[in-house]
Amino acid sequence: MQTDDDTKTFLNSQIGQPPRGDGEDCLVIIYAGTQADFGRRHVLKTPLTSIGRSRSNDIVISSDAVSRYHAQITKQGSEIIVRDLDSTNGTYINDDVERTQECRLRRGDQIRIGETVLKYLSGSDIESQYHVVVASMALTDDLTNLANRKHLAAVLTEEIARSRRHGRELSLLMIDIDHFKRINDQHGHTGGDHVLRRIGLILQQRLRPGDKIGRYGGEEFCAILPETGLRDAAHVADLLRTRLAEENFIADGQRVSVTVSIGVAALQTETQPTDLYRAADQRLYRAKESGRNRVCWQG
Repeated sequence: MQTDDDTKTFLNSQIGQPPRGDGEDCLVIIYAGTQADFGRRHVLKTPLTSIGRSRSNDIVISSDAVSRYHAQITKQGSEIIVRDLDSTNGTYINDDVERTQECRLRRGDQIRIGETVLKYLSGSDIESQYHVVVASMALTDDLTNLANRKHLAAVLTEEIARSRRHGRELSLLMIDIDHFKRINDQHGHTGGDHVLRRIGLILQQRLRPGDKIGRYGGEEFCAILPETGLRDAAHVADLLRTRLAEENFIADGQRVSVTVSIGVAALQTETQPTDLYRAADQRLYRAKESGRNRVCWQG
């Protein structure tokens, strides 16, 4: 698991020294197409801050998905307002599927512009908030805000040890989006990113508080289900598969049908984390081979 020393090392190596607690409102980039932009902090010092692809903007986002003058942030007394400037691909707040024209920001709100996500921080505890946001980036997937692969591995190792110590069951789900390349090809990476975020949110809402869901990589998610046997895990997996198949996803302003295939494996006496991943992945592959939009938990 992440230690305080690990966090300090990450902060210093990735983004330099953290900001001093000056209480100035700011936007922090928590997802971007370029690794160097992660954690970049933009202080909202002036009454108006412009965002767009053009170099004349206060915040420049170099992406074809971003208009030259895409959006602007204005300070009106104690309020911070984001306005879309009739951009081609829109400005979105949090997980909204409808583009915003104008919105008052609340602390913690996320602004999506193209492939970039900026988080709004405010108040006198900016330094504390910034530490929390950036340190969490070492453990979470930037796009979905779920656990990343490294964090999942640490959680699985702990859960296997706990299951064996208390003689409890444990299962693992490997979840893969069917024909995801087709979604990217038809609706662009911005549309594909929205589908990934939405699926992550639905999975998180549908699983129990004690379960752990993360993005394993690409279009693949992983769920760790403590105190759950193979049959019960397969039932959970089918409920998730059905729920996602019924969802009306929006990508690039169009409704998209999305399905997933799921492989399920359960902890055995001598199972190691890599064995559990391998077993679930093999069953996921069989689910794909046998037609997709299905759950495989046997064999």
